[in-house]
Amino acid sequence: MANLSPASALAPDRHPTHDFFVCDIFDALPKDDMASMEHPIFSLATRPDKRILSYVHNGTEITVVPSVKGLATLHDKDILIYCISQLMAALNAGREISRKLTLKAHDLLVATNRETSDDGYKRLREAFERLAGTRITTNMETGGHEVTTGFGLIESWQIVRASKGGRMVSVSVVLSEWLFRAVESKSVLTLSTDYFRLRKPLEWRIYELARKHCGRQKSWRVSVEVLLKKSGSASPRRVFRKMIRDIIKADHLPDYEMSEEEGDLIRFAARASVIEDGVQLPPLSADAMDAARTLAPGLDIYVLEADWRAYWMRSGKPRLRSADAAFVGFVKARGES
Repeated sequence: MANLSPASALAPDRHPTHDFFVCDIFDALPKDDMASMEHPIFSLATRPDKRILSYVHNGTEITVVPSVKGLATLHDKDILIYCISQLMAALNAGREISRKLTLKAHDLLVATNRETSDDGYKRLREAFERLAGTRITTNMETGGHEVTTGFGLIESWQIVRASKGGRMVSVSVVLSEWLFRAVESKSVLTLSTDYFRLRKPLEWRIYELARKHCGRQKSWRVSVEVLLKKSGSASPRRVFRKMIRDIIKADHLPDYEMSEEEGDLIRFAARASVIEDGVQLPPLSADAMDAARTLAPGLDIYVLEADWRAYWMRSGKPRLRSADAAFVGFVKARGES
């Protein structure tokens, strides 16, 4: 049987006709912060997950502690993606931004392809509770600052207005300083709107990793072992490999196609529809990345790369004789400042 086309295997678009009065999320495509795309912070579970998650990779250490409601899930992350998208749209329009946002619950549900039923509003409230209750300790860097204290994914939330039936109408959210710094430094990437139509948490996570690492490169190769570690999946490698093969067979990942190669490697290749704006920098060489690691021991090299690319864009995308030399110089200058 032939594989399904990418569009046909996705969940239906629950809101194909968007309300023109719904704010910036429909004018600016959804965006995600690079740090949480790179590292496993959110649970892939669909039931309450009470585990304490620990992750160490290339000098980055992360511990995620759940509340009594369980860990924040990848589906809960839709709320943060919506908030980041709103802030980036305001920032790009020259408006001032702050960590506190007041959101219309219906707009959030529509933008993230969620149901707008009573049950949809109930699940939204539960998501806010998990986001506020989940605590993170990490040495990850965002926006040039290394965070070594514990913090929540959101600092607080409050129902500002509710309907007579108790359904939330608008909600106020205060984002963590860590996440807000990522927005201020523009350490974000645009996502396909079809991200919200993926059916399984592992598919969402694999798409995030592909989007973060592949970008506009022709391809990105990663071992199954490293992909398992970065995904945050609790499955044994044998089971995880089978799930990856199922995703490859279905071939419905937005923006990227996947294939299996010898040596227990997975290859990601960009489809023609990957979203980027204008001229882009080429991928950096392994030598440049190694040199940057030597100059900045203990820092997340991929976050440094993201900061450098964001700096280049803010500088008007100047022509570079050597992207490798420019990146290494950027890391060296940051270390001396």
